[in-house]
Amino acid sequence: MSERVLPVRTEMERIPPYNSGLTLAEVRSTYKVETISKLGSNENPLGASRNVTDCLTSSGDLFRLYPDPQGRALCEALSARFGVAPEQIVLGNGSEDLIGVICRATVRAGDVVTTLYPSFPLHEDYAVLMGGNVERITIGPDLEVDLPALLAAAQRAPRMIMFSNPMNPVGSWLRREGMQQIIDAVSDETLLVIDEAYVEYAEGPDYVSALEDLKASSRNWVILRTFSKAYGLAGLRIGFAIAGDRRMADYLNRARTPFNTNAIAQAAALAALDDDTHLQETVNLAIRERERVERVLVSRGYRVAPSRGNFLFFDCGGNAVQFGEMLLGKGVITKPWKQEGFETFVRVSMGLASENDHFLASLPQ
Repeated sequence: MSERVLPVRTEMERIPPYNSGLTLAEVRSTYKVETISKLGSNENPLGASRNVTDCLTSSGDLFRLYPDPQGRALCEALSARFGVAPEQIVLGNGSEDLIGVICRATVRAGDVVTTLYPSFPLHEDYAVLMGGNVERITIGPDLEVDLPALLAAAQRAPRMIMFSNPMNPVGSWLRREGMQQIIDAVSDETLLVIDEAYVEYAEGPDYVSALEDLKASSRNWVILRTFSKAYGLAGLRIGFAIAGDRRMADYLNRARTPFNTNAIAQAAALAALDDDTHLQETVNLAIRERERVERVLVSRGYRVAPSRGNFLFFDCGGNAVQFGEMLLGKGVITKPWKQEGFETFVRVSMGLASENDHFLASLPQ
């Protein structure tokens, strides 16, 4: 009997399954380990602010009623924080939802979408799903962003340039002068999308958010942010986009589903925004541990990419999947990278000091 032909778009064959990693329950069941350090998904080891816990215990009608489809209260709070109009903000079920929304709204069959590589896979996958052609700008031998290659790509006027800054999974970043060169190089035909999921961990003397420079430009742009990382709300799924043009935000709102962010997530995000002390504690822990773990990895001979995220990307010197399996057997969850050309690299998130010690103690001696 011949295999049934499925009514599926051919683009689906070009999209690999997303590598979402293992849950704690899966690791306990499969590897029979008592202590588990979950360092594969760049989650906040301190969890959410106490404000969020208090908010969720008094949610009341938020469970019963449909959410505000525009998330007006949250958009107003974000507007005040970032100095943009509320109408420029679009909420999403995590920022990854908004990547799909942006691609649905803008990418046509045959359009070129440029991204840094190795990439957050969804930057590529949603473009491919819409029939776009992905152009990869691979990091250099120093594991840094190849700025000249990215500038050359910008000058070719692709439909979209979309990348993380700091990069995910690498951690490398564009300095302000490099970002300004990209802003100056893009044409009016290009939508520039900067994914700043890890911006809270990156702010410092050699990194600034692109937001202010983009606000001062005449380019077509969108910045993506998330509450999943530094704010500790990964399980609630909420992020947001800031669009340079209110008309672009309006089109993105048309391309998303009407109730793509639930009422609980909106309320939790508002509560999290109101606790800068917890946010700073989270960031300080991640930076302190990132620097400490990097020093140990380098001292043991591992090649480590420079990072401004809450993670490190290092060359394990062999098959990353096998290396990750070895760590799983010791109760440590990391993320072996599987994109072509980087199959020896592993991304490890920064957890509590005890979790990072567990990881370091589990490495081959």
